[in-house]
Amino acid sequence: MLTTRVFTLVLVLQPQHVLLGMKKRGFGAGRWNGFGGKLLPGETVEQAARRELQEESGLTVDTLQKMGRITFEFVGNTELMEVHIFRADSFQGNPAESDEMRPQWFNLDQVPFKNMWPDDIYWFPLLLQKKQFLGYFKFQGQDTILDYTLEEVEKV
Repeated sequence: MLTTRVFTLVLVLQPQHVLLGMKKRGFGAGRWNGFGGKLLPGETVEQAARRELQEESGLTVDTLQKMGRITFEFVGNTELMEVHIFRADSFQGNPAESDEMRPQWFNLDQVPFKNMWPDDIYWFPLLLQKKQFLGYFKFQGQDTILDYTLEEVEKV
Protein backbone atom coordinates (compact mmCIF):
# COMPACT_ATOMS: atom_id res chain seq x y z
CA MET A 1 0.00 0.00 0.00
CA LEU A 2 1.49 3.32 -1.09
CA THR A 3 1.02 6.46 0.98
CA THR A 4 1.55 10.01 -0.25
CA ARG A 5 3.51 12.80 1.42
CA VAL A 6 3.25 16.40 0.20
CA PHE A 7 6.32 18.56 -0.52
CA THR A 8 7.00 21.99 -2.00
CA LEU A 9 9.61 23.29 -4.42
CA VAL A 10 10.25 26.97 -5.29
CA LEU A 11 12.34 28.22 -8.21
CA VAL A 12 13.38 31.88 -7.95
CA LEU A 13 13.86 33.50 -11.34
CA GLN A 14 15.29 36.78 -12.56
CA PRO A 15 15.75 37.80 -16.19
CA GLN A 16 18.08 35.15 -17.68
CA HIS A 17 18.93 33.69 -14.23
CA VAL A 18 17.66 31.06 -11.81
CA LEU A 19 18.61 30.67 -8.15
CA LEU A 20 19.41 27.09 -7.19
CA GLY A 21 20.69 25.66 -3.95
CA MET A 22 23.34 22.99 -3.48
CA LYS A 23 21.74 20.51 -1.08
CA LYS A 24 24.23 20.00 1.74
CA ARG A 25 22.55 17.19 3.70
CA GLY A 26 19.64 14.79 3.70
CA PHE A 27 17.65 13.53 0.72
CA GLY A 28 19.20 14.77 -2.54
CA ALA A 29 22.48 15.92 -0.94
CA GLY A 30 25.10 16.88 -3.52
CA ARG A 31 22.56 18.07 -6.11
CA TRP A 32 21.46 21.53 -7.22
CA ASN A 33 17.75 22.05 -6.64
CA GLY A 34 15.09 24.62 -5.94
CA PHE A 35 14.09 25.38 -2.35
CA GLY A 36 11.40 23.47 -0.52
CA GLY A 37 10.45 20.62 1.73
CA LYS A 38 7.73 19.01 3.79
CA LEU A 39 4.59 20.65 5.11
CA LEU A 40 4.27 21.20 8.84
CA PRO A 41 0.98 20.28 10.54
CA GLY A 42 -1.69 22.87 9.75
CA GLU A 43 0.28 24.53 6.92
CA THR A 44 -1.09 25.05 3.43
CA VAL A 45 1.13 24.10 0.50
CA GLU A 46 1.83 27.77 -0.25
CA GLN A 47 2.64 28.58 3.40
CA ALA A 48 5.12 25.69 3.46
CA ALA A 49 6.69 26.86 0.19
CA ARG A 50 7.22 30.38 1.59
CA ARG A 51 8.61 29.06 4.89
CA GLU A 52 11.01 26.61 3.27
CA LEU A 53 12.28 29.27 0.82
CA GLN A 54 12.97 31.65 3.70
CA GLU A 55 14.62 28.98 5.89
CA GLU A 56 16.83 27.61 3.10
CA SER A 57 17.76 30.81 1.21
CA GLY A 58 16.92 33.79 3.44
CA LEU A 59 14.52 35.16 0.78
CA THR A 60 10.90 36.19 1.16
CA VAL A 61 8.41 36.55 -1.68
CA ASP A 62 5.17 38.44 -2.20
CA THR A 63 3.84 36.24 -4.97
CA LEU A 64 4.28 32.57 -5.78
CA GLN A 65 2.95 31.20 -9.06
CA LYS A 66 1.94 27.55 -8.87
CA MET A 67 3.39 25.95 -11.98
CA GLY A 68 3.17 22.21 -11.52
CA ARG A 69 2.62 19.11 -9.47
CA ILE A 70 4.75 16.01 -9.90
CA THR A 71 4.33 12.68 -8.13
CA PHE A 72 7.53 10.73 -7.59
CA GLU A 73 7.71 7.02 -6.95
CA PHE A 74 10.95 5.38 -5.83
CA VAL A 75 11.00 1.61 -6.32
CA GLY A 76 11.04 -0.12 -2.93
CA ASN A 77 9.71 2.94 -1.08
CA THR A 78 6.07 2.76 0.08
CA GLU A 79 5.75 6.56 0.17
CA LEU A 80 4.97 8.61 -2.94
CA MET A 81 6.24 12.19 -2.99
CA GLU A 82 3.70 14.71 -4.27
CA VAL A 83 5.71 17.84 -5.07
CA HIS A 84 3.99 21.19 -5.67
CA ILE A 85 6.24 23.40 -7.80
CA PHE A 86 6.17 27.20 -7.69
CA ARG A 87 8.06 30.01 -9.38
CA ALA A 88 8.85 33.40 -7.88
CA ASP A 89 9.86 36.28 -10.15
CA SER A 90 10.41 38.85 -7.40
CA PHE A 91 11.76 38.55 -3.88
CA GLN A 92 13.10 40.46 -0.89
CA GLY A 93 16.45 39.89 0.74
CA ASN A 94 19.77 38.51 -0.39
CA PRO A 95 20.36 34.79 -0.89
CA ALA A 96 22.20 33.40 2.12
CA GLU A 97 23.64 29.97 2.86
CA SER A 98 21.76 27.86 5.39
CA ASP A 99 22.51 24.59 7.17
CA GLU A 100 20.77 22.77 4.33
CA MET A 101 21.41 24.76 1.14
CA ARG A 102 24.10 26.89 -0.54
CA PRO A 103 22.35 29.25 -3.00
CA GLN A 104 23.91 30.28 -6.31
CA TRP A 105 22.61 32.15 -9.36
CA PHE A 106 22.92 30.41 -12.75
CA ASN A 107 22.45 31.82 -16.24
CA LEU A 108 19.49 30.08 -17.86
CA ASP A 109 21.77 28.76 -20.61
CA GLN A 110 24.10 27.25 -17.97
CA VAL A 111 21.66 25.40 -15.68
CA PRO A 112 23.69 22.48 -14.20
CA PHE A 113 21.28 19.69 -15.21
CA LYS A 114 24.04 17.04 -14.90
CA ASN A 115 24.20 17.83 -11.16
CA MET A 116 20.45 18.02 -10.62
CA TRP A 117 17.66 15.45 -10.32
CA PRO A 118 17.34 13.63 -13.67
CA ASP A 119 13.67 14.66 -14.06
CA ASP A 120 14.43 18.41 -13.93
CA ILE A 121 15.51 18.61 -17.56
CA TYR A 122 12.01 17.45 -18.62
CA TRP A 123 9.81 19.94 -16.72
CA PHE A 124 12.16 22.89 -16.17
CA PRO A 125 11.63 24.28 -19.71
CA LEU A 126 7.85 24.33 -19.10
CA LEU A 127 8.34 26.32 -15.89
CA LEU A 128 10.57 28.82 -17.71
CA GLN A 129 7.89 29.28 -20.39
CA LYS A 130 5.27 29.84 -17.64
CA LYS A 131 3.40 26.73 -18.75
CA GLN A 132 1.62 24.70 -16.07
CA PHE A 133 2.13 20.94 -15.89
CA LEU A 134 1.33 17.67 -14.15
CA GLY A 135 3.76 14.79 -14.05
CA TYR A 136 4.73 11.42 -12.65
CA PHE A 137 8.26 10.02 -12.47
CA LYS A 138 9.20 6.52 -11.35
CA PHE A 139 12.80 6.13 -10.19
CA GLN A 140 15.10 3.17 -9.57
CA GLY A 141 17.40 4.59 -6.91
CA GLN A 142 18.01 8.32 -7.29
CA ASP A 143 19.60 8.33 -10.75
CA THR A 144 17.48 6.19 -13.08
CA ILE A 145 14.05 7.16 -14.44
CA LEU A 146 12.14 3.97 -15.27
CA ASP A 147 8.94 5.63 -16.48
CA TYR A 148 7.37 9.06 -16.63
CA THR A 149 4.45 11.11 -17.87
CA LEU A 150 4.39 14.89 -18.21
CA GLU A 151 1.61 17.01 -19.63
CA GLU A 152 0.81 20.68 -19.97
CA VAL A 153 -2.45 21.68 -18.29
CA GLU A 154 -4.59 24.83 -18.19
CA LYS A 155 -4.48 24.95 -14.39
CA VAL A 156 -2.70 22.88 -11.74
